[in-house]
Amino acid sequence: MSGFLNILKPPGMSSHDVVGYVRRVLHTKKVGHAGTLDPAAAGVLPVAVGTATRLIEYLELTDKTYRAEIKLGIATDSGDDTGKVLTRQTDWSDFDRSTIEAALAGFRGKIRQTPPAHSAIKINGQRACDLLRAGQEVEVPSREVTIYRLELLAHSHDSLLIDCDCSKGTYIRSLCQDIGEALGVPATMSFLLRRRVGDFTAENALTLEELSAAGAGALLPADQNLSSMQRFELNPKREKAFCNGLSSTVRNFTAETESLRVYADGHFIGIGRYDRDREEILPVKVIGR
Repeated sequence: MSGFLNILKPPGMSSHDVVGYVRRVLHTKKVGHAGTLDPAAAGVLPVAVGTATRLIEYLELTDKTYRAEIKLGIATDSGDDTGKVLTRQTDWSDFDRSTIEAALAGFRGKIRQTPPAHSAIKINGQRACDLLRAGQEVEVPSREVTIYRLELLAHSHDSLLIDCDCSKGTYIRSLCQDIGEALGVPATMSFLLRRRVGDFTAENALTLEELSAAGAGALLPADQNLSSMQRFELNPKREKAFCNGLSSTVRNFTAETESLRVYADGHFIGIGRYDRDREEILPVKVIGR
């Protein structure tokens, strides 16, 4: 039993809770998830089962789509409405759409942002949120991320509703705070729905109840949602060599992506990499048949 599940995580459950649920439904321990969602957030949570867990790292590299509500006039220590209120402000004039659009324009493309300290980001090997709970001061370094699309869907006096396509490592809570700062008012994230992780979409996601009814029948092939990688058809005579960790000579090949989905006789057998200097396909993750 191996493959991926496209789960619609409900608010109130942690990503780890969803993994535990899947383990109970499928009666297997080898389960993991890609891209943690905070308990208060909802949306797409890719879950890997069996040998597909070895492919999680590739899903975490994919772009994501979020829908978020920004609450204006409040700043919290966590960056969302579950945290302790640090600042309140009520005395600002309504923002017209052109003013909001001008502020959003500054966040499209490559930007630097500082992830919230109340997050699972690692600081010297330990999660920042764990360090905070232990009473330690936490200084999270800024990072470069890419916002491919940032669209204003609706706005009122004290809230904005946005859609965002972004690169891995983007923290929407930080983006919401920074948008508020650009408008000159404190802001926090009051709602988050992850609508897409790579090829996994909310429209095709299963609720936990649907998963319970479908069981193992809900599993998707391990390679089905790795379309960001170029496909490579290996000579079937070299399948055993690949699965044993050996390289194969391939002449006159142009790799368009760093990682390749490798197939033999049409069957997905793992992830490879092309060494242009040696003209060889090198196995990186062997899944086998």
